[in-house]
Amino acid sequence: MTLSILEFPDPRLRTVAEPVESVDDNVRALVDNMIKTMYGAPGIGLAATQVNVHQRVLVIDLSEEQSDPRVFINPELEIPESEKEPMQEGCLSIPGVYEDVTRSQSVRVRALDYHGEPFEQAHTGLMAVCLQHEVDHLNGRLFIDYLSQLKRSRIRRRVEKQQRQKAS
Repeated sequence: MTLSILEFPDPRLRTVAEPVESVDDNVRALVDNMIKTMYGAPGIGLAATQVNVHQRVLVIDLSEEQSDPRVFINPELEIPESEKEPMQEGCLSIPGVYEDVTRSQSVRVRALDYHGEPFEQAHTGLMAVCLQHEVDHLNGRLFIDYLSQLKRSRIRRRVEKQQRQKAS
């Protein structure tokens, strides 16, 4: 089932997600639906907060063929202070907006997988940036929060104008 993606400035995007108590069939069904939704959007990452489920679940697939979905339940990131570089980011919750955000180019993540098994991995480059972006969603943050107030205001006006045009 494809889920509806919340769009900025929806206040529900600011909700801090709760940890998953146990990985059961309901959580796995959420993950499966999130992967379908991410592929259909199309996107390379999706946090449960974006589909109005406030649990600490995210999915990422950087493959061209949409054949390598990664599941992170209750992700915890270690982010080194060094190696920060700007990279252009976009977001399924802010369609059509792309801006440079400076983030660490490497992270270490601890999480549970699709079956509830714990794992720990180090990632660099695009995967590291995606993990930071999606974990921000779980914490009620958006990539535009890293931009100047002026840029955020312009983006908000542009998005609200697009939403009004879609509605009419």
